[in-house]
Amino acid sequence: MKKLFGTDGIRGFVNKEPTTSETALKTGKAIASYCIKRQKSPKIIIGKDTRISGDTIMYALASGITSMGLDVIFAGVIPTPALAFLTKTLNPGLGVMITASHNPFYDNGIKLIGKNGYKLSDALEEEIEKIILDPNNRFLSSGISKTGQAHVLENPLKEYIEFLKKSARTDQLKKKIKIIADCANGAASFALCQLFADLPTDIEILFNQPNGININDNCGSEHPEILSAKVIQTKADLGIALDGDGDRLVAVDEKGNIIPGDALAAIYAKDYQDKNKLKNNSVVTTIMSNAGLSAAFKKMNITHYKSGVGDKYVMEKMIKTDSILGGEYSGHIIFGDNHTTGDGLLAALKLLKIIDQTQKPLSALAKIVTIMPQKVINVDIESKPDINKIPAVANAIKDAQEKLKDTGRVLVRYSGTQPKCRVMVEAEDTNRAETICKKIAEIIKKNIK
Repeated sequence: MKKLFGTDGIRGFVNKEPTTSETALKTGKAIASYCIKRQKSPKIIIGKDTRISGDTIMYALASGITSMGLDVIFAGVIPTPALAFLTKTLNPGLGVMITASHNPFYDNGIKLIGKNGYKLSDALEEEIEKIILDPNNRFLSSGISKTGQAHVLENPLKEYIEFLKKSARTDQLKKKIKIIADCANGAASFALCQLFADLPTDIEILFNQPNGININDNCGSEHPEILSAKVIQTKADLGIALDGDGDRLVAVDEKGNIIPGDALAAIYAKDYQDKNKLKNNSVVTTIMSNAGLSAAFKKMNITHYKSGVGDKYVMEKMIKTDSILGGEYSGHIIFGDNHTTGDGLLAALKLLKIIDQTQKPLSALAKIVTIMPQKVINVDIESKPDINKIPAVANAIKDAQEKLKDTGRVLVRYSGTQPKCRVMVEAEDTNRAETICKKIAEIIKKNIK
């Protein structure tokens, strides 16, 4: 069982294990050893988001990598999907993204991307983790007389921007759509500005002035309220909100309504289906997906597969089921015919394309799915014992599900990226969902420390 890696890499509070410069140094040595063992390319590419701690982790990683004789390519501030694109096209041994995604600035982390552009499997992460944690350094090469060097990649976003435009066929955009974009003061702040510079849109960009500590701070996909108000105020056609590393998209329609990832997945699925491009007529989402999405897919005669939480697991399920479209409620949308991971900018462009081609506002497009009222409460915890072995918690979950019967559902799980227990309840009305969710959350607070 993995100790360092969660559902999306290593992540935690900066300067506390496992997110320390010491562990980053060991991680650099470990991933270099991994590449040497597999005779992969003698270089590793590193990108980061805008967190103030990014340099600390980046240079520690680079020191470990170069000490093992491999070269490092610094890609600078870049979205995670852009780094995945470069990892696939530049053919390094690995790609390393320094980010904590949607978390606050005081968290950071390390995501590993294979040379094919896909995030590493759990098995490979466990292999690397074994190297990191080995007290005797038995798996590290010894006697290296020649160290590697560090190089800076010039204009790392250029080819990625062209890839996005080509994938979404932005050359076919006809209508000048008015957009408000929220960059979360994160990694997509510069990429989005470059991307939309010559597109036929009227765009106003918010939260694209990162200072190291304002990433995701009351902005971005986790906090789209200001974006929503701005869309209404300016009478924009839609709003788009990204997260700190640019791999999520949450949209806002022209009326200010927030359109989550599940609703977007239904819109994309309908578009693909209408164009006879939905391979095997199937879509993959996670166990957290709203019941309303499953109902919508059933009406569309779309096979709905579900994976574990995390876009990595969505992608793995997509490959297994030979599907080309997948997503999460949180806003990760994967277009397998174009990319290897969730990409907020690509999802935004494809949404613009649908609005442009259908000549329908986003509010009309979103009617394809009715999202069931859902309440999620995150409970802070210090440990993660087996929930089924805590009678008070297990009974509370069982009682809640019996009360809801077929009119809703309960899902309680530990976060793979934060020290939290997530309680999710869906019900026919919002008040009932909130009441049941709060009750379970209170019992967890009392019984899980």
